[in-house]
Amino acid sequence: MHNSTKKWIFTKISSLILIPFMAWFLVSLVSIYDKSYLEIIGFFSQQSSKVLFSVLIVMAFLFYALTISEVFEDYLHDDKIKNVANKALNFFAIVIPLLTIITIYNLK
Repeated sequence: MHNSTKKWIFTKISSLILIPFMAWFLVSLVSIYDKSYLEIIGFFSQQSSKVLFSVLIVMAFLFYALTISEVFEDYLHDDKIKNVANKALNFFAIVIPLLTIITIYNLK
């Protein structure tokens, strides 16, 4: 299978996986919107919220990295710049979710 075909399939699969997690997050966001800081921390301290939010963050950044790398492929013509941009994109797509998950799991 060609590399671009794999990317296309992973993009479609990750977007389908994101749909229920985004629905859960939007419902949860509405329910905690007017809550106090301690109630919001309590929400994110629940094990189920930690797991669901962690999966959401990982899948969102995977989708983000796949789609932005396609933009780089289409619009950046210098291979050096494209490689640096893709490496920076992949670095941030790993580091930001990792830091977010570590922070969430260190609550309470």
